[in-house]
Amino acid sequence: MWKVLDTGVASAQKNMDLDAKLLEEMRLDDPPLLHLYEWEQDSGTYGYFLKPNQYLDLSKAEKWGLSLARRPTGGGIVFHVCDLAFSALVPAGFPAFSLNTLDNYNFINNGVKKAVKKFFKQSKAPELLPSEPTPLDESSRHFCMAKPTIYDVMLQGKKIAGAAQRRVKQGYLHQGSIAIALPQKIFLQDVLLPGTQVLEAMEQNTFSILGRDYTLADLQEVRQELRALLIESLTV
Repeated sequence: MWKVLDTGVASAQKNMDLDAKLLEEMRLDDPPLLHLYEWEQDSGTYGYFLKPNQYLDLSKAEKWGLSLARRPTGGGIVFHVCDLAFSALVPAGFPAFSLNTLDNYNFINNGVKKAVKKFFKQSKAPELLPSEPTPLDESSRHFCMAKPTIYDVMLQGKKIAGAAQRRVKQGYLHQGSIAIALPQKIFLQDVLLPGTQVLEAMEQNTFSILGRDYTLADLQEVRQELRALLIESLTV
């Protein structure tokens, strides 16, 4: 019943604009859609109502070549440097659609949980977070991988996948991110504003599949495997 749309490599802004367009044009009787895409450079997205200059040093982010774009969904800042990003669009006419937002997170992230379980060949069992923990500090609240939230996908007590949603009359857009590794520490130390515990919160709360020692080839290999498993787990 699902459709898969792979739009390939584009800028952060174009990827976000396309998600917004897909949501706007979605009809009640459309099949649900899994939208896959990649980034033409290291990128970051931030929630619709968030002001990134309050949490990032934008001049240093620019020096690192980080492309920033506002998402059509809410939530905090996500670094798309070593993750697998995806979007799911579910019309209101689909049987699993719910007016309860948490039900919709539960539905999509159960598919993500299945993909993660298959990736680890059942040696590690992911679960959905039942309740929200207290953030390490107020700034950590505004970074997706620094603060787990209810129904995030957790592995060994750490967050491996999070998301943000926007619901409209005709359905909802779910924008997700599966962590493969943490961005380089030197990068985070440079672009995060000083005086916060965001870096510590990310290290404490993010499950890193590859750890710290990995190559771009390793990253791409894991990303492609997770992508295939996500298609299999969510759309079948």
